Amino acid sequence: MRIGILNCGGDCPGLNAVIHGVVGAAAAKGWEAIGFRDGFEGLLPPGDFQFLTPKDTEGILKQGGTILGTTNKGNFAAKLGTDDDVAKVPQEIVDRAKRTLDQLGIGALVVVGGDGSLTTAQQLYEQGWPVIGVPKTIDNDLKATAMTFGFDSAVSSVVDGLDRLHTTGQSHKRVMVLEVMGRHAGWIALWGGMAGAANVILLPEIPFSYEKVAEHLKKREAMGYTSSLVVVAEGAKSPDGEISTIDDNSGGQARLGGIGEQVAAQIAELTGKETRCTTLGHVQRGGTPTPLDRILGMRFGVMAAQLAEEGAFGRMVSYQSYHVDSVPIKEAVMELRLIEPDTEVVRAARAVDICFGD
Repeated sequence: MRIGILNCGGDCPGLNAVIHGVVGAAAAKGWEAIGFRDGFEGLLPPGDFQFLTPKDTEGILKQGGTILGTTNKGNFAAKLGTDDDVAKVPQEIVDRAKRTLDQLGIGALVVVGGDGSLTTAQQLYEQGWPVIGVPKTIDNDLKATAMTFGFDSAVSSVVDGLDRLHTTGQSHKRVMVLEVMGRHAGWIALWGGMAGAANVILLPEIPFSYEKVAEHLKKREAMGYTSSLVVVAEGAKSPDGEISTIDDNSGGQARLGGIGEQVAAQIAELTGKETRCTTLGHVQRGGTPTPLDRILGMRFGVMAAQLAEEGAFGRMVSYQSYHVDSVPIKEAVMELRLIEPDTEVVRAARAVDICFGD
């Protein structure tokens, strides 16, 4: 049997661990593994792929990014982030890609991707493709799995940034604002902010007002704290309900960005405190994956190979209660996992005087 693997959408730490897991488990079963480059685009004739053996994946666990390359654009985009915003991949594109799959004798195709990529995978499965999904998103926002690899590494980057901003903020008695990733869900901001001792965390899920933020920072000043840390997710809506975007004319989803500068400007105006903003950006996607993401990614890859052996197509690897299993892909892409304002983690943050601007 030949098993194919591709990854699409944004890159994140741990992708190579998945590839390592799939290839290693396939070799143990006596199978051949083929990696397609740049996501689904690598399936288009004449095909852009490479045969993979365990020797080819030796040493890649510690590498960020992906040895196969990836893209969040191209011919196979089927979802742009919301439940209703779904498009069908053109049939002519599907048929061309299927010819490559058939010519190579691929008996199972492992698709490593987020909400959008798995929506494409579900469409292909419904047309008879032997597809298996592996969840990948640093945002940790897929409802059908408790955790996705890459999230822990992204949070670690946020914590490192806050640790550094804390010392410079204290030295100059400034408010330091850190804008982090999180389009629809604020898990990176919440976990990173809590672990990095942020004083204010602003999320897409919790409406905030600048006055409430300023009030909290003034209270801290009166208590003798000369500096504060503010974390804001890029998808956090300003009090007027708008999401800050960057018009770069690149097509696809609008690039988010700029809310951090808006927050910093309002804080400076309302408190009189010198305020600086740092945007962490793609630093959160790059670099060495944490041990947790390496292990989780490898376990996901091994489970994907097991599902292929069972012929369990149309399913996605899932992590629940410390156990790796699977769920239908269709179930995985139906709903994003967002932060509930009254969830235990948010209550814990409030208990130690972290402000959410509400």
